[in-house]
Amino acid sequence: MPLPPSAPQPAPHTGPRDTDEVLVAPVALAGSGSSLSVCAPLDDAAGWSKVIAFGTDAYYTSPCQRVRIANPVESHYGGWTITFAEDALGVPDWITTFTRDTPAEVVSAFTVTLVEGLGNTFRDRLQGGEHFAPSSPATLLSERDWQPADRQPGAHYQLSPDGHAAYRIRIGRLHEYDELMDPELSTWRLSGGVDPLTAPAWQAYFSTSTPQHLIAASALALADPVPVSRFVHSIPELHLPLVTVQSATASAPQRPRTAAALTRSTRVPRIPDGASPAAPAQAAYSSPPRRQR
Repeated sequence: MPLPPSAPQPAPHTGPRDTDEVLVAPVALAGSGSSLSVCAPLDDAAGWSKVIAFGTDAYYTSPCQRVRIANPVESHYGGWTITFAEDALGVPDWITTFTRDTPAEVVSAFTVTLVEGLGNTFRDRLQGGEHFAPSSPATLLSERDWQPADRQPGAHYQLSPDGHAAYRIRIGRLHEYDELMDPELSTWRLSGGVDPLTAPAWQAYFSTSTPQHLIAASALALADPVPVSRFVHSIPELHLPLVTVQSATASAPQRPRTAAALTRSTRVPRIPDGASPAAPAQAAYSSPPRRQR
């Protein structure tokens, strides 16, 4: 008696699965990554205190009480906010806001550089310090082939070579308290997405008095061409046609996968490599000190 035909076998899976960890480039389109990569260095920083509220929101305070770092998950911006006040009980001198989907590498580059320099009030990175370099964030990005964008009213823009990340400098002076109240009025902004100028997927806002070496740290992390680690399902679906995805263990990049082949997830735990430090352009506090309350 002839044997019945065997059932057809499924074709072997050749691409990365949704739960696989992969390397993605550029970082501007890779998705937010995990907040663990921001929290871990802060958790390890000597003397910093941490409070968890509502089970999800993380709040950090520096030993000197001048820096506050918060990650209120359900807030309007939903990302990380950092403030500095020379008088711990006074109005902040500067504020930086990273919106919900900002890549963790861009945030951690800022916070790691902040923590490392806070102990001596960034003297090592100011003029005369051993880590000082007289280049502004705009110059550093220009050296990495970021080009001026078409002139936009009230601002100067630089675009990354692939056109999916942008740096904005607002033209004209704005009252510093307006920036503290509304991050979107900040002097400097980094952004990324399919259209980073008018419809960014994420934004990082820096008020006027934010030390430029901290902005530069985030800018260099954004301009870094090295792929970052993500789980497949955490890559934003809209960005899939624009990113390069490769196996975390392979040396040769694979072709980008189509949007229909991958599904989206909001956050995936991971701890990436440390962010690259950056050099400042000028003294962090060159303006006269504000009157304290």
